[in-house]
Amino acid sequence: MTTTPVPSQDAQRFFPAVPASIAIVRDFAGETLAAWDVAGRADDVRLCVSELASNALTHGTLPGRGFLVRMAAADGWLRVEVHDSSEREPRLRHPGRTDASGRGLLIVDALSDGWGVEDREPLGKVVWSRFRAEPAV
Repeated sequence: MTTTPVPSQDAQRFFPAVPASIAIVRDFAGETLAAWDVAGRADDVRLCVSELASNALTHGTLPGRGFLVRMAAADGWLRVEVHDSSEREPRLRHPGRTDASGRGLLIVDALSDGWGVEDREPLGKVVWSRFRAEPAV
């Protein structure tokens, strides 16, 4: 069976640096994927964007600043970006069984088809993950 590639699309939204934003980020990702008719990896995307946004909230936002979530689909790929104001680069950790945190990037690493960090001008960084995406059938 031949499928049509996902057409090029882009969506973004700014979120305040408050814990309630994380659920709204998940909803934004799910609604965006539904509008784009990309459903195959929706649960993975929602979980990964939630983890990246949680990291931005906890480690990446400066006082009084929020974060931006951008989603882009092109050429059969979906890219999720979280932009924040900190230049502190996240790193993959390997927490112990009893550690209460430190698993977010492990989840992103396991569920996505790649992730990374880029500098953002004039300040901050972009943490991204990407997913192979096909239109819903």
